[in-house]
Amino acid sequence: MATEGYKTKYHGMPVKRYCQTMELKDDAELIRRYREAHDSRHSWEEIRQGIRAVGILEMEIYILGNRLFMIVETPLDFDWDSAMARLATLPRQQEWEDFVAVFQKCAEGATSDEKWRMMERMFYLYE
Repeated sequence: MATEGYKTKYHGMPVKRYCQTMELKDDAELIRRYREAHDSRHSWEEIRQGIRAVGILEMEIYILGNRLFMIVETPLDFDWDSAMARLATLPRQQEWEDFVAVFQKCAEGATSDEKWRMMERMFYLYE
């Protein structure tokens, strides 16, 4: 249950976090199918492997209505632009992007980096 919170992984090293957002098409059936495409039985192993191969330690996607929020944790020396350029070339990545684009509000043929919009942190409790 969301109000109980979600456990995070310990990576054994300092990490940095990227937060992104995207909208899905506002259609209950499409949203149901998008959720299913990301569950443990239906998500594509090549995509999970590719995410790890570019250096991403953890990735989580949250949903509220048709709004998605993604958290990505990486090592401190992670270079986002280089990693996303490499990710776009990995096996089945563009096929996956085209498949999930049916559910997303995005341009045809867009890469993951073009679909997801980077969010700016505006509050940090420890500053």
